[in-house]
Amino acid sequence: MTVTTGKDTPTTDTLDFVAPKADELAALLVGHYSRPPRPSALSASMTFGWRAMLKIKHVPEQLFDVTAFPIMMVLMYTYLFGGALAGSVSSYIQFLLPGILVMSVVMITMYTGISVNTDIEKGVFDRFRTLPIWRPAPMVGYLLGDVVRYLIASAVMLTVGMLIGYRPDGGIVGVLLGVALLVVFSFSFSWIWTMFGLLLRSEKSVMGVSMMVIFPLTFLSNVFVDPKTMPGWLQAFVNNSPVTHLATAVRELMAGNWPAADIAWSLGWSALLVIVFGAITMRLYNRK
Repeated sequence: MTVTTGKDTPTTDTLDFVAPKADELAALLVGHYSRPPRPSALSASMTFGWRAMLKIKHVPEQLFDVTAFPIMMVLMYTYLFGGALAGSVSSYIQFLLPGILVMSVVMITMYTGISVNTDIEKGVFDRFRTLPIWRPAPMVGYLLGDVVRYLIASAVMLTVGMLIGYRPDGGIVGVLLGVALLVVFSFSFSWIWTMFGLLLRSEKSVMGVSMMVIFPLTFLSNVFVDPKTMPGWLQAFVNNSPVTHLATAVRELMAGNWPAADIAWSLGWSALLVIVFGAITMRLYNRK
């Protein structure tokens, strides 16, 4: 290297560059920049749940199914069947509202599977699988995000019901207990749709299969009428349906009663759904 200063004659200095040793460089980097701790299962799940909420923020029309749809369901079935089945709207709404609340929220659960399938098609899941996080966290995050949707739908339907004459004898405590039981069951029921979201190849397929399961399950129940008016062979199915147990439990809790048997059945169904379909979902997720 040649260095010239003022009018002095040029002088030549030789600088030797030595590459750093690998072990010294590693020690330097590790000593100053420690690896961040791995997030806990709860932290990772809540992060993915927040991600689901941010999607609603950027696409607010996703709330249509938990706002306009529940309002339509309450008004349509109340005024369509109220006079014919109970003699008046005010009498029928006392029986119908808890049942139609169960029906609407259970139907909303199918959008969990659609969201899972959409993210798979976009390639987002490939990124999730490479992250050093608790493996079920993305799936649990979807479900936690949808819990907020269930609560919004419940609040909207109860508000509309109160406006047209619904009066829960159980008061605020009975209503909160009924909604809490409904949310627990819906969270568990959503694992069915996460399985289908991973199993099927398009969101249209997920929606089609979901409708085939949800419509018979919700309509063949005690949501609209007492099963005693049904044929004996149909009563056998309706009386043992998980939706019937759930609707009865929510209806009785909001009426101020404590239906221990139906609560136990609803929680038992919830546990069974998580054990069976949660395990299948994670097996499919690990192989996807």
